[in-house]
Amino acid sequence: MGMESKFIWKNGELVPFEQATVHFLTPALHYGAAVFEGVRAYNTPKGSAIFRLREHTERLFDSARVLGFREFPWTVEEAMKAHKDVVRANGFTDCYIRPLIFLDGGGWNLNVDNGKPSLMIAAWEWNNYLGEEALAKGIRANVSSFTRHHVNVSMTKAKIAGNYVNSILAKTESERGGFQEAIMLDPQGYVAECTGENLFVVRDGVIYTASTAPILEGITRASIVTIANDLGYQVRETPISRDQLYIADEVFVCGTAAELIGLSEIDHRVIGDGKSGKITRELQKVFYDAIRGKAEKYESWCDYVG
Repeated sequence: MGMESKFIWKNGELVPFEQATVHFLTPALHYGAAVFEGVRAYNTPKGSAIFRLREHTERLFDSARVLGFREFPWTVEEAMKAHKDVVRANGFTDCYIRPLIFLDGGGWNLNVDNGKPSLMIAAWEWNNYLGEEALAKGIRANVSSFTRHHVNVSMTKAKIAGNYVNSILAKTESERGGFQEAIMLDPQGYVAECTGENLFVVRDGVIYTASTAPILEGITRASIVTIANDLGYQVRETPISRDQLYIADEVFVCGTAAELIGLSEIDHRVIGDGKSGKITRELQKVFYDAIRGKAEKYESWCDYVG
């Protein structure tokens, strides 16, 4: 995955890629005291558009508040403009965008009040996170031996950088075992989410997903729920047990990086007919039209770079 670009936005100005650096003693590097977002821009008939930019930017600031930051040198609107500036300056149409608010200087006593926040935004060209074949064939997953964070151990509503060590452990274990993704259970033993995606189960035409209490409230997840409801499907938030995954008609995951992908196999058990199911494919079609500005109903989700 090539992550190079011409420019990165750093605290209010675009700097050359090579100059977008931080010092070794930046406390965020040592303690994981940073929050981030995953955002995507897509080429549409009206030019490049960032998918649900306001929602992503607001969640970035919400994550920073959850971590403990109280004041910011930038507004949500200024950060949104900075996202567009990065895409435009690099000449991208389809790209992945990574904003990061981090504890920069101070904070060595583990108190964010003694440090200051910095904001940097990068963008790079990136194709499907889980591979192009995954769209039609689905992917293989396993239930991880690692438990998802308890909601009062590390805040699960915030995309805090340090939280993702949990995902790294699970994802590495999964891929070393021959799978492409890991499913993580919550501390009570119910299905939570994957290492970077929310999860849905389809059974008898009804779509089930975990409640928002133990999981990240995914923006792609919210988009899929809206689309599913508009298509006439019931979406129910409910506890999901591990064995309910095995007997599901379909299982699919979604997130900014993965987009929307079916699971063909879980723990060596074939799901449905072993490929992306009918409802998964139907949702995929509408979602992919939406992110590329081809679905008038959802055009408000596209924030055009201009």
